[in-house]
Amino acid sequence: MWKQFLSKLPRKPSASEESGQCSNGSGIQRTSSCGSMPPSRPVSVIRRMSSAVFPSSVVAGIEPLVSFKDVPNSEKQSLFVSKLSLCCVVFDFSDPNKSSAEKDIKRQTLLDLIEYVESTNSRFSEAVVAACSRMCAINLFREFPPRCRSGSSGGGEGDEDEPMFDPSWCHLQLVYELLLKFIGSSSLDTKVGKKHFDHSFIVKLLNLLESEDPRERDCLKTILHRIYGKFMVHRPFIRKAMSNIFYQFVFETDRHNGIAELLEVFGSVISGFALPLKEEHKMFLGRVLIPLHKPKSVGLYLQQLTYCVTQFLEKDSKLASSVIHGLLRYWPVTNCQKEVMFLSEIEEILESTSQVEFQKCMVPLFQRIARCITSLHFQVAERALFVWNNDHIISLFAQNRQTIMPIVVPALEQNSQNHWNQAVLNLTANVKKMFSEMDEDLFSSCLAKCKEDEEDRAQLEAKRKLTWEKLESVAAFQPVTGHAAVLIGGQQSANLIATLI
Repeated sequence: MWKQFLSKLPRKPSASEESGQCSNGSGIQRTSSCGSMPPSRPVSVIRRMSSAVFPSSVVAGIEPLVSFKDVPNSEKQSLFVSKLSLCCVVFDFSDPNKSSAEKDIKRQTLLDLIEYVESTNSRFSEAVVAACSRMCAINLFREFPPRCRSGSSGGGEGDEDEPMFDPSWCHLQLVYELLLKFIGSSSLDTKVGKKHFDHSFIVKLLNLLESEDPRERDCLKTILHRIYGKFMVHRPFIRKAMSNIFYQFVFETDRHNGIAELLEVFGSVISGFALPLKEEHKMFLGRVLIPLHKPKSVGLYLQQLTYCVTQFLEKDSKLASSVIHGLLRYWPVTNCQKEVMFLSEIEEILESTSQVEFQKCMVPLFQRIARCITSLHFQVAERALFVWNNDHIISLFAQNRQTIMPIVVPALEQNSQNHWNQAVLNLTANVKKMFSEMDEDLFSSCLAKCKEDEEDRAQLEAKRKLTWEKLESVAAFQPVTGHAAVLIGGQQSANLIATLI
C-alpha cells in the first residue's frame, strides 16, 4: 500500500524539517522528527489515487493525504477516518533508514489528526470514535521484550539504572498526544466514548506502564488521569485494576516500572474522595498502600506513596494510628536506607496526627524510635534524633511525656556512653537538654531508673558468670566418660536453676 503511494508522489525532498523538540502545551513533549515529509500533491491529482490504493469502504471516497482545509466540513470526519486507517500501519524502527519516507508520511498524518481534534467543534460520530480507538490500540498495545535487568533495586541514590528509550517514540508520542486530546475533547460524547474506550482498552493501557521508557509512562499517567475524569462509569473498574497491579507487585513479582506513576494517579483520585470515606477506600489504604512499604525498591516510589497516605489522613485523621501500626509491622531491620525513609515518613504522618490517635500508637512507635536512636548506623541514629526538631511532635511528646520519656531516655543514655559518632553524640546531648528543660523532675527520675537498671543488669551478669564458673569447677572434678551424666549437688543445682531463671 505504501509503495503504491510513494510511486505516485514526487521525490523532491521537503524544504524544511521539524525542529528538534517542541512543546505542544498538553504535557507531552515532541521529540525530533523521523525524517522529512514529502510535499503534498494537488487535491485533483491525489484524489485519483484513492481507488487504486484504498477500498471505498475504508477511505469513504476521500484520499487520506488531502489536507483538512481542502475538503468541506461535511467530509472532514470521513477524511479523519481515512487518515486514522492510514496510521494503522506499524513500522519497524530497529533500522532507522528503513521505510523512512513512509514513516514521515505517517508522522505528518498524525500531526494533521491532532490539529483537527484541537480545532473542531463538531460532535465526533461513532465511526470516528471506533476508528480512533482501533488506531490507538494497533499502535500502542504491544509486548515488551524480556527484562535484561532487575526492577527491584534497593532504591538508593546509586541504584538507579539509565533509562531505556523506545526507538519508535517519534510515532508513539504523537499517538499518545492524539489519544489525550481526543479523550479530553468536548466533541467526544461520553456515552459513545465509554463503549470503545472500554475495560479491555483500559487494562491494556495500564499494562503499558511496564514500559522501560519514562517518557511513555509519563504520557500514560496523564491519559489515565483524563480517562478517569471523563468516564465516571469506569472509575470503580480503574481503581480495581490498579489495585490488582499493586497486589501482583507486592505479593508476587516485586517488579514493575510504573508503580510511581500509578501512585501519582491515585494521589489525585484520593483527593477527590467524598466524605465519609467508603469502606472500599479504607481497605485500599490497609491492603494496598501499607503493604507497598514492604518491597526493597520502595525508595523509587516513596514520595508518591507518602503523598497518597497523607491524603488519606487529611480526609480522615482517625486513620493515623492504623497507618502507624502498619508501618511498624513492615519496619525494616536490615536495610538502613529504608529505615531512614521510614523515619522521614513517620515524621510526616505525625504532623497530621491528632492527640487521640497518637496515644493509641505512641508506646510501640517510640519503642521503635528508641531502637533507631541506638543504631550503630549513624544516619539512622541522626534521623531518629531529628524527630525532635518538629514542633508538632514535640507538642505531642510533651503532653504524653510521663509515658514516652521513660522509653526514650535509656536509649539517649546508652548513646551518650557508647556511640562512636560525634554528630550523634551532639544531637543526643541536645535532646537530653530539651527533656531536662521540659520536665526536670521526670528526666532525673528516668536517669535514676536507668542507673538502677544498669546496676541490676551488672549484678545479674556477675551472678550468671559465677554460676558458670561453679558449673565448670564441678565438671572438672567429675570428667564425663561416654554417656555418663554429671552429678551436681542438690544445693548447687538449686542455685544454678535459680540463677538461670
